[in-house]
This record gives sequence, C-alpha cells and structure tokens, in this order.
Amino acid sequence: MRKFLPILILFSAWAGAFSQQSSAALVYRSGEGWTSETEGEQPVESTASAQLHKAQNLEVSGNLKEALKAYSKLVRKFPTSGVAPKSLLKVGELSEQLGEYEKAFDAYGKYLTTYPRAEDFDRAVEAQFNIAKRFLEGERRQLFGVKTFASMERAEKMFEDILKNAPYSKFAPLCQFNLGQANEKQKKYTEAVVAYRDLTQKYPGDSLAVDAQYQIGYVYLKQSKESNDPADRSRARDAFEDFIARYPNNEKISQAKDDLKSLAEHDTKSLLAIAKYYDKKKSYQSAVIYYNEVIKQSPGTPESDIAKKRIETLKVSMGEDALRSGPERAENGERALLNRKLKAKVDTSARPDYTGPPVTPVPDEVPKKTQKLTGDKAPSQAAPTESPLPQ
Repeated sequence: MRKFLPILILFSAWAGAFSQQSSAALVYRSGEGWTSETEGEQPVESTASAQLHKAQNLEVSGNLKEALKAYSKLVRKFPTSGVAPKSLLKVGELSEQLGEYEKAFDAYGKYLTTYPRAEDFDRAVEAQFNIAKRFLEGERRQLFGVKTFASMERAEKMFEDILKNAPYSKFAPLCQFNLGQANEKQKKYTEAVVAYRDLTQKYPGDSLAVDAQYQIGYVYLKQSKESNDPADRSRARDAFEDFIARYPNNEKISQAKDDLKSLAEHDTKSLLAIAKYYDKKKSYQSAVIYYNEVIKQSPGTPESDIAKKRIETLKVSMGEDALRSGPERAENGERALLNRKLKAKVDTSARPDYTGPPVTPVPDEVPKKTQKLTGDKAPSQAAPTESPLPQ
C-alpha cells in the first residue's frame, strides 16, 4: 500500500483541481509557477502605481494570497515600470511565506535574469540559496498545492541555476559545495567529484575549497566501498595525500590520516586474501610473492605476522628453492659448484695473457652422478639453497 500512496496523493490533487475547472483555470507562468485564475477576478489597475497600492493594501490586511496575485499582475502588465523589480521580489517573498517554495525560487530567478542590475540582486540570490538548501535537507515538492515527495534532483537543479545566474556572488562557493552534496546524496559520485573539484579551481581562496578537497577523497572512499575497485581506492588515496600536503594544519588532517590508514588496512587484507587463495590452491610460489608483499607494505601488523609465520612454515615443508620463481630460483648442490667452476674457466680464458685451449661454457651441465642423486627428489627433500628467501 505504501508504494501506491504517492500515486493516490497525486490523483487526489489532480481530481481536486479538475473539479474546480468550471470556476477556475490553472495557468503556468515563468517566475510564478502554477496559479489558479478565477473568472470574474478584479481587473488590473490602469497604472503601475495604482496596482502597487492595491497589492500593498491587500498585504497589510493579511490577505497574502490576493496580494500575491496583485503583485504578479503588476509585473506581467508593467514589466518595465520602476516598481516592477520590487513587485517581483514581493512575489518571491509572499510565495515563501505561503510555503510555495518552488514558486518563490522561480520568482527570485526571474528577478535575477530580468533585472540583473537591480539593487536587491544579492538579496534574491541569498533567498534562492536558502530555498535550495531546504530541498537539499529534504523539503518536499508540491503539486497543485499538495506536498508530494522530496527531490534531491530539484535541489541539484536549483544550485545549478544559482551558479548560472550569479557565478560571482558571495554565495557561489556555497552553491558549488552544496551542488556536490546533492550529487553525493544521489550517489552520483562522478558528478560530485566534478562539483568539488570545480570549487577548488574556481574559488581556490575560499575556505570551502579546503573542505571540497577533503570531500573528493571521501567520495572516492565511499565509492570504493561499494565498487570494491582498486582504482577508486587509489584515487581516494591520492586525494587524501594531496589534502594533507596542501593543508597540513587543517582540523581535518587527523580524519584524512585515519582514512588513509583505513585504505592501507583494506589493501593489506586484500593482499593477504590473495596469498591465502594461492596457498590453498598449492601455488606456493605465487602465495609467497603476496605474503612478502603484505610484509613489505604493512610491517608490524597482525597480517604481517600471519604472512611471516606462513612463509616460515612453507620453508620448512617445501624448502626455500621450491618457493622461488623465475630467474630468482636458487642454484644448489653440485649444480651451483659446477656453474661456478665453468664461470671461472671462462673468465680465465678471457685474460689477454691466456695461452691455453679455448673454453666453451656449458650452462647447467650436471654430472650423471648428480642427476642420479637429485633429479627425482620431491620438493620437500630438496637440498638447502645458497641464498635465503626474500623477505
């Protein structure tokens, strides 16, 4: 039943509006939104000043709805009059008082675009910002006078409109930051990062640029927890390190360091999990590579201790040489001795004063006796290696 409730509310609002069509018409106007115009309403006065006087009297008497209509009509009929800007501002203010926040926002927006040089420009921007903030905090939208549902998309659009109309106002950095917040709440992480980064680039001297830089790392951190993507963790790490380097005395430094620690712990646990996976599959050489990476990246941690103990266990059971991979695999026993002798002969024959027969090296040549002794042994029986396993 709950999921159908918004639909029922919308239907009821539509039905109520439809039932009144015989006596009123719903009209949408830019800067005013949807308004109901009843047949036989009082006509507009012949002059702007007379219409203003009527609107003011209605406002003073407390009849805000009729005053709102009177101011709106003044703006429509006398848009170039000297009292039109103030009247349009009144449309926004009275709409706010009546709880019609979207209508108020549109009225303030029309004021900014129609009268960009008017004296109340900053006042209109501030009013718009406060309304956008309300929607960011969960204000619900209205349809035909009925509150329906909260819309973070509406908040996002409001902040974008303010930045478009007033990019150099004192509220611009606040709008830019809150645009990032609106995107972040919708889990539009890419757009959120863009908004925060724009703040650091467009308004680098504003105090909010510091918060925006931290927030970039925080957004990537949140995204990495949902995606489990190493690339997101890397981006988060870069952003936090950049924050610490640029703002070493900021109050959020300790939080940024904790976030970096959290990222490191996650990476360490991931490496250990990979090492255990290869260990379980008996791919011991691969397992040791990851165990050593755990030790290298996070010395002194519980994960590092686990990795060290497991490597020692594998050394005992498998032998160090069996755990090496590629060119690092150790030479042992008579093979190592033979190769050293061959190398010494080649070095000697290369001397300018050497007069003996030429020497051709035979790599890894092992006497038959040695092959018989060591060729068929299992890894666990291998002779000790000459160099220790890398730690």
